[in-house]
Amino acid sequence: MFTSPQVYELERTQIFQRSWIMVAHTDQLAAPGDYVALSIAGEPVAITRGADGQLHGMSPVCRHRAMPLVEPGEGTVKDFTCSYHLWRYNLDGSLRAATYMRDNPDFDPANCRLPGFAVREWHGLVFVNLDAEARSFEPDLAIVETEMTNYRLDDMVQVSHWTEEWACNWKVAVENGYENYHAIGLHPETVRPLMTGGIDMTVHLDSPWVARLLSAAGTPFEAPILPLTEAERSVMYSYRMFPCGAVATFGESIAWISIIPLSLDRTQVRGGTLVPRQALEHVSLEVMRKEIESITSVINAEDQAGMEAVQRTLHSRFIERGHLSPKEPGVLAFYRQLALALTQEA
Repeated sequence: MFTSPQVYELERTQIFQRSWIMVAHTDQLAAPGDYVALSIAGEPVAITRGADGQLHGMSPVCRHRAMPLVEPGEGTVKDFTCSYHLWRYNLDGSLRAATYMRDNPDFDPANCRLPGFAVREWHGLVFVNLDAEARSFEPDLAIVETEMTNYRLDDMVQVSHWTEEWACNWKVAVENGYENYHAIGLHPETVRPLMTGGIDMTVHLDSPWVARLLSAAGTPFEAPILPLTEAERSVMYSYRMFPCGAVATFGESIAWISIIPLSLDRTQVRGGTLVPRQALEHVSLEVMRKEIESITSVINAEDQAGMEAVQRTLHSRFIERGHLSPKEPGVLAFYRQLALALTQEA
């Protein structure tokens, strides 16, 4: 399951080539020319904000002789220029110029463009699907959208975001986020003290692809800006979008995270923290960013160390799946989603 090349190849074709993957927040793609580039299960992907103000998803690989047009990361460009033979592409993937190609009668620049991917923006969160004709995911998030109304996602700003690479299979990292049980071991000084309501988790599967995980906060969060109800301040919501995305609430702070395979045993972890825009009226973005990253970097490091330790043992001939605790209903929900995804028809 975690070390099989055959299983990973099935996951690539059955899941990651046709699922919606959360990749960024709109603040990372705010202006024309902004881009985010990454790999999804070995497939190079670029998301741009075009001159038309729209988001575009494309394969950032030159159509001439397969040179990458941009490396994983983010930035701002006027266009994508191939460093090999200087072919140039517009921000929507159309060809802008191809050097010394006029004398090739078989070449039609109008028919040369970068293959496109489906892109959607949901309340500031940016999703991409490698299937350009993928169905919309919004119906699956109907209940989540209703429950998130008071959080006013559209008015939130991203104050911190990160990209890390972990040496583990993507499922090892994802299943970890479907339970609080591990907080008592991996996060005794960071997360566990915050969970005064206990580590139990209530799981709701509203569709085959969306799980709502609810954990009692114990001591209610303060909410001086958002109109959160007493119930909302007393619960930590975690909305899991299969296969690898999540949005979690901590009072007026929202975290998003996406766990994306790079290979069989390498995983990219992307995420960010959102706060109400009004929260920055009395504190600078830089001060808040440093404060948040001082916390998230430690928690991420604790999770990374744990997941990489698990990965190192997975080739042992004595490895078998153990019995789940009653504290882990989310893990069972994830593997039911995985089984459905691997067996569904195209």
